[in-house]
Amino acid sequence: MNNEGTMKSFMKGAVLLTLASLLVKLLSAVYRVPFQNMVGDQGFYIYQQVYPFVGIFSIWTSYGFAVAVSKVMADHEKDHHVAILRTAFGCISAIAVLFFVLLFFGADLLAGWMGDGKLSGLLKVSAFAVLLMPPLAVLKGYFQSYNRMEPVAYSQVWEQAVRVMVILVGTWLLVSSGASLYAVGQMAMFGGVAGGIAGLLLLLWYFRNSFASLPKSVTIKTWPIIKKIMVISFGVSMSSLLLLLFQLVDSFTVFRLLTESGIERIAAMEQKGIYDRGQPLVQFGLLIATSLALAIVPLVAHMSKKQSGRSAGMYAQLAFRTSFLFAFAAAVGLTCVMPYVNETLFQTREESFALIVFSWQIVWMSLLLVMNAMLHGLGKSKVPALLLTGGVLVKIACNWLLLPLWGVTGAAVAGNVALGFIVVGLFWYFKKVWPLRFAPLRYYGWLFAAALAMAIAVFLWALLSDWVLFDGLPSRLAAMFTTLTAVPLGAFVFLVIIAKSRIITEKEWYIIPFGRKMAALQLAINSRRKR
Repeated sequence: MNNEGTMKSFMKGAVLLTLASLLVKLLSAVYRVPFQNMVGDQGFYIYQQVYPFVGIFSIWTSYGFAVAVSKVMADHEKDHHVAILRTAFGCISAIAVLFFVLLFFGADLLAGWMGDGKLSGLLKVSAFAVLLMPPLAVLKGYFQSYNRMEPVAYSQVWEQAVRVMVILVGTWLLVSSGASLYAVGQMAMFGGVAGGIAGLLLLLWYFRNSFASLPKSVTIKTWPIIKKIMVISFGVSMSSLLLLLFQLVDSFTVFRLLTESGIERIAAMEQKGIYDRGQPLVQFGLLIATSLALAIVPLVAHMSKKQSGRSAGMYAQLAFRTSFLFAFAAAVGLTCVMPYVNETLFQTREESFALIVFSWQIVWMSLLLVMNAMLHGLGKSKVPALLLTGGVLVKIACNWLLLPLWGVTGAAVAGNVALGFIVVGLFWYFKKVWPLRFAPLRYYGWLFAAALAMAIAVFLWALLSDWVLFDGLPSRLAAMFTTLTAVPLGAFVFLVIIAKSRIITEKEWYIIPFGRKMAALQLAINSRRKR
């Protein structure tokens, strides 16, 4: 009975943490739209140039490092917990101080490498957010090790909410007062600092009564603990860091290569800002794959240890099929409506083709997230880490080759090539580790048929609405109505065909987070067909 209660408590905490993570990612994608609308493409370029520096460190510490601390604590007796926390805090504090020195005192050098010296002020402001990461990471790891997910979940959401609020309100005030776009960028960077302080204060409030109950510390060997924490933290967070690493590559290459190819500086800034519009679109498209990686994939690790490989294989197949299904649908749908989505969200239709190419990263990233998480669940992290590192190198090489030829479209192609390289490598390695057939040919046939039907319906409706129904309206308003009608139409056509095909059964839909409604729709459609 005690084990059953512990399992229920664990699942409840896992669901809460999953929902919090999804909400944080949703906020991260959504706030960029009003921010871009206020600052324009040049202001968006300024923000996106610097954001990856702090984003990478934040993801690694507050997510990967926290998970690593909790796992190491779970593997040791309670008498060792205080010593582990001290060791982890000392390790990450040293890294944070080094990173702070690099960002703050090396700001001018880094800004020069990016080709825009005025970015140094943003780098200096963002450096202070790094100093908040050690206590955030260690406290999150502490709570997770004792299966107290509420403080972690609430602090994540509160931290992101404060950050977004400071960014949007501060941006509006500065833009209204006529401040420079670089000053606005510094305010946006300060949002990360304010969010970190808010999250830390909430964690400390939860921790206030816990310190006295900690067991007395005993001496442990620090180096094995540090080594284990570092290995686990990188393995856990590497796939989540990938898009940020790609953004960092773009920060150092896109603007510089555009200006070196003869494009005027302001125009190059605006093109980079337009190219960065793809980031929130991809983030939003990855929400389903992220939820599957967080919710279904741990079951693969659990079932592969508890039962035969057949049950674990069922979960692995389901994770792959559902992530590919929704990612492919999202990419096809965005391809059909991108000009309208682009204008609705970001005011213009510029570089819509580049954004279409960019949006296909949703498919690669969805498969990557799920396969990498499954391999990690099986204890296989070394080869995936090497493949992810190789993918970053491929992105760098392709940017240098393709940007001078195709501009920002070349950078979008480079991202797809690099992600494709990683996914093919992961697929090959997964088959060696676990020779599992992810899906039958029937699955792919129905998926492509549903996507084709959706594309035809959306394309024809978009043309009709753009040329006839909303022709007399202002351009952006017409694009908004086209988007708001074409997206649900495409989703309806796609889901009805998928439901009729039953390539994912009703029982399988029930396993997927929020899949009950799809199971009900599928039952209703197929019961009518039998009549």
